[in-house]
Amino acid sequence: MTKPLPEQPEFEPLTRTQLLIAMGVTAIVLLVVAKLWQHFGSVSLLPVKWKIEAFPQGLGVGLLITALSSLVYRLWPAYRQSADLYLEMVLKPLLLPDIIWLGLLPGLSEELLFRGVMLPALGLDMPGLLFTSLCFGLLHLSGIEQWPYAVWATVVGFILGYSVLTTGNLLVPIVAHVVTNLVSSYLWKLDSNNSGGTT
Repeated sequence: MTKPLPEQPEFEPLTRTQLLIAMGVTAIVLLVVAKLWQHFGSVSLLPVKWKIEAFPQGLGVGLLITALSSLVYRLWPAYRQSADLYLEMVLKPLLLPDIIWLGLLPGLSEELLFRGVMLPALGLDMPGLLFTSLCFGLLHLSGIEQWPYAVWATVVGFILGYSVLTTGNLLVPIVAHVVTNLVSSYLWKLDSNNSGGTT
């Protein structure tokens, strides 16, 4: 006799307005934490250098993360299930233009906290990079069944952190994070619409 698969937990879906407010509040909280840590921990924010090469570098890192994410999605069923559940919860209620906020708000606030403040506070070295990547992954753990999504977010955090360590420019992971969120969200939304989902 085969054991039945565990049922997916039922989440009360948030409305579009609730999601947009939650994104804004989360971004503000992360920025406040970053500012307080910077102030009371006497941590210098990693520099945001407005250099032209930061944009293609960030774009390249963002597209690399998106491509790897697509590969992991295809090859790892547990991640696919976890990602679908997470994206269904976060993206389904949003309209296509809302994805701009989904790209910008986390891309700025999460990078300022995790790579801008936490990484230099803990050390611009491999232990600091590993610890901040793990913390970034845990931020994306919305429930124990979402562990594959959090594992992948940890890998993404490592790539973003490595990009700032190698370039010395916080703008690179900011651009990469925004690009990753925008492209991944847009592709998921497009696929969802084409397969009969609603916007």
